[in-house]
This record gives sequence, structure tokens and C-alpha cells, in this order.
Amino acid sequence: MSPIQSKNSSQDLLQAQVDLWHHALGFVKSMALKCAMELQIPNTIQHHGGAMTPSELAAKIGLHPSKLPRLRRLMRVLTVSGIFAVHESTTADKEAVYVLTPTTCLLVSDEVKSNLFPILSLMLDSTVLAPFFGMNSWFLDEHSTSLFKKAHGLTFWEMADKNDSYNQSINNAMVSDSNFLMDIILRECGDVFLGINSLIDVAGGHGGAASAIAKAFPQMKCTVLDLPHVVEEAPTDDHVSFISGDMFKYIPPADALFLKWVFHDWGDEDCVKILKKCKEAIPPREAGGKVIIVDMVVGSGPNEIVTRETQVFFDLFIMFLEGIEREEFEWKNVFMQAGFSEYKIISVLGVRSVIELYP
Repeated sequence: MSPIQSKNSSQDLLQAQVDLWHHALGFVKSMALKCAMELQIPNTIQHHGGAMTPSELAAKIGLHPSKLPRLRRLMRVLTVSGIFAVHESTTADKEAVYVLTPTTCLLVSDEVKSNLFPILSLMLDSTVLAPFFGMNSWFLDEHSTSLFKKAHGLTFWEMADKNDSYNQSINNAMVSDSNFLMDIILRECGDVFLGINSLIDVAGGHGGAASAIAKAFPQMKCTVLDLPHVVEEAPTDDHVSFISGDMFKYIPPADALFLKWVFHDWGDEDCVKILKKCKEAIPPREAGGKVIIVDMVVGSGPNEIVTRETQVFFDLFIMFLEGIEREEFEWKNVFMQAGFSEYKIISVLGVRSVIELYP
């Protein structure tokens, strides 16, 4: 008997084994969700009245009868993990009936602003997942390059620049996230936009966030600044104008700047550079100048294990492109280095927060 075994009860040892297995098998939940999305299972159930038996589902998505037992196993994982719910059937064969949950509804909503399918698809894309299989060798490599570049030979943004369909999937993901989140931001903390006459959404992609702000505040002039290849593909919007440019070189003047999920893509040095350009673009605080940031503040938000785990999971996840999710003291350090005087964190967005930053 090993020293570890002699110091612990059998139940302690078995629980430790379960904990290790549970951790090691965590990827199964992600892959099960990815499979269900690619098989269009959520949409199929929704279009079938919101409830289906395994047999009905297998037939509808075109599975061979031999795959029906495997489908049941897939759906069992997704019901145990809360993606779907299962009801007992009232029919003679007693087949289970799968139904949507509030979580699944975010993948099938007919309302564009509530559909998170595009951003989940990007997060689960093989190009994003593959770099993590080489994370150990990346840690041992003394050369400073991203996980993504080590795996693919070019950075995430270089791939987007070279591949139109990949660039479109990224833009669709960002619009998806903006459409979902902006409705909540405007409802929960819309006061941060009061009194602003002009606003630039820096690195605002296809203008999902800026469009939502412009519609909520018609008197505000809203503009999106992003790279040329992004602006070229941007849809026409009567409420928002688009400017091609590089935020590291120049940000046009405005009363306020809005940056949603931008800073987590960059290290501290680059964030300071961006913020210095932001400071040059806005008027003094007394004249209403400020920067509005939507990003993660690790440790803020609901004090629940799922929130804390999601924040630190995402911090490690975003490392694939050399990104980082920051704790408050890390944010403060970046703000002060860039010459800003004060900030306010509003933690009303689940794992993310709104930060008002003043010159």
C-alpha cells in the first residue's frame, strides 16, 4: 500500500479518482455540444414543436438506424449537463422525450439578438481547439509566439485577413455576441451613454454594438472604426458610419469611445498604446470625455462557482491568440500607465463588466 493510500480512507481515494476523471473528461461536454450544433439538433427539436423522441430525432436528422443507441448516449450527456431536458414519454414504448432548455434556446432563437450559435461555433472551431493539443510544447518553447501561430503558422488575425470565409465567421461571431449583450447593457446600465453626442466604437467590427446604441440614443452620432478588410464587408447601416483605420495609429475624436471585448486580445503594453490613443481622442472629463469598456474583470460578477470557473477558463482559452482576462488590479495598472485618472466597474453582465474610464 502506498503512503497516500494509507493516509486516506477508501471513499476519499475513490472521490479523488472521480475528481480526476471528471476533470480529464471535461472536453466531452464541449465535443457533445459541438456535435449537437453541427447536427442541427437544437433547431430540429425547436421546429418539431419543441419536443422529440430519440427515434424521431434520428429520423429527422438523417441518421442510420444503427446510430440510434449512440444518439441516446450523446443526448444523455447533454441532458445531464443541462443543455437539454428530458421528459418521460406517455406512449407505450416509453421513449424519452427531449426538450429545449433556456440554455439551448440561445442557440435556436429566431430573434437575431438572442442567437449565440455563431460565437459558440467559433469557440468550438477546430482551428481554435487544435492549438491546445500542443500547449505543453508551447510552454517549453522559449520563442514568443501565440499558441495559434505555433499550430497554424500564422496568427488568428492573419488567418482572418487571408481567408474570407474565416473572417466572415469571426465577424458573425462578434455580431452575435454584440446583438445578445448590447440589449442587456442598454437595459441594465444604459445611463453610461447619457449626455454623449458622439461615440466611436473602436474595433467595432460590423457595427452590431454601435447600431444598438444609435437606435437607443438617436441623437448620438455613432461611428465604427476598424481595419479595412473588416469595414469592406460591413453591411449598410442608416444609423452608423464606418471608418477604416488602425487603433494603434489614430482614433478620430469623439465625446466617448466604446471598446467591447477588445483589450482581452492584447497584452499590457499594447493595451497601454491603445488607451493612450483613446486619451488623445476624447475631451477632458469636465467636458464629458470618457472611455466605455466592456470586458471581463476576473473576480467580479456573481459570486458563484460557475462564474469564477468560466472567467478563468476563458482566460486560459483566450491565450490561444496571446489574449488575457484581467483582475481589477491588472486593469488599474494598465489604466494608470496610459495616463487615466479614475475608473468605475459596473458588474451586471454575468462574467463580464462595464468599465467607465475617465481621463
